[in-house]
Amino acid sequence: MRLANRSGRLHLVTDTGAVDVATTSGGRFDADPQKIYPRWAEFRAWAEAAELPDGRPFDPADLGSPVPAPAQLVAVGLNYHDHAAETGVAAPSHQPSVFGKFTSSISGPCTTVRLPQGNVDWEAELAVVIGTTAAHVTEADAPRHIAGYTAAQDLTERLLQMSGPVPQFGLGKSYPGFTPLGPWLVTPDEIPDPGALRLTSAVNGEVVQDGNTRDLIFGVPALISHLSQVITLWPGDVILTGTPAGVGWGRQPPRYLSPGDTLTTHVEHIGTLTQRFT
Repeated sequence: MRLANRSGRLHLVTDTGAVDVATTSGGRFDADPQKIYPRWAEFRAWAEAAELPDGRPFDPADLGSPVPAPAQLVAVGLNYHDHAAETGVAAPSHQPSVFGKFTSSISGPCTTVRLPQGNVDWEAELAVVIGTTAAHVTEADAPRHIAGYTAAQDLTERLLQMSGPVPQFGLGKSYPGFTPLGPWLVTPDEIPDPGALRLTSAVNGEVVQDGNTRDLIFGVPALISHLSQVITLWPGDVILTGTPAGVGWGRQPPRYLSPGDTLTTHVEHIGTLTQRFT
């Protein structure tokens, strides 16, 4: 099952197009995409049994984030072996490196992003969306708390991120439009193996990242379990699971985004994000 935010309304994406959930359910479910997650089990049961009408064609430019306003937007750094190696920083071994992003940075999958002053970098990521409250869960139990997966970019302004006296990870990654999500949420039953997904980023058609979640240091269940020992994960929360090697910061010489660039991000079995920069 695929869920999309089309013009601010929750839609199911079928082979024929987009189906408006609020209309099709007779008002049982709200049109606001974020409001579906606290009712995730009820919604899944309805969607799997409902006789859906033919979907309507839609323009990807009309799509917003499938999770537009999570209560918590959690990100993980240095979570790929190859990315840790390219930064020259020791990979974490006992616990993931976790930081928060501000939700005002969230946007849809096809956007134009205004570049701030500084060095803006790309980071392709697999994002996990929570479907049921998770607190003190085990790795074995973690998958049942997942609503689905979506593609993400963790855009980063490196100068602010690394400004002292301590790094400003949250601020450097939270300019408007710095967290595009989408193009939709894909439920776990449509992902053959979240631990074997290819992720790519391309700048103006040139592939700059080509990784696979097989290289994750802490897989999705481990991340959920670890986080839930400290914070309560609520329905609709989003976890960005880290980026593979190939970021601009790790190149010699470093390379960053410029006005006029187009960044295309693809996550296997999920879809594509497209950001243009001014």
